[in-house]
Amino acid sequence: MIDDDETNSLRRKLEALMIEHRDLDDVIARLMDTAPYDMLQLQRLKKRKLALKDDIAHLQSRLTPDIIA
Repeated sequence: MIDDDETNSLRRKLEALMIEHRDLDDVIARLMDTAPYDMLQLQRLKKRKLALKDDIAHLQSRLTPDIIA
């Protein structure tokens, strides 16, 4: 079980990751609006966004209490 300090730390980290993920959405959309765009840069941004999504899911699972059925 995690304590309150660790929970608060995880929530701050989660919030930062969610903001970065949302910002990458904006960057990717703007990049795709400009033609021609750099496919390699676009792939790297999408890969980073996917990694952030995985990190967010992991942190959310750590913050969700286990429920015994």
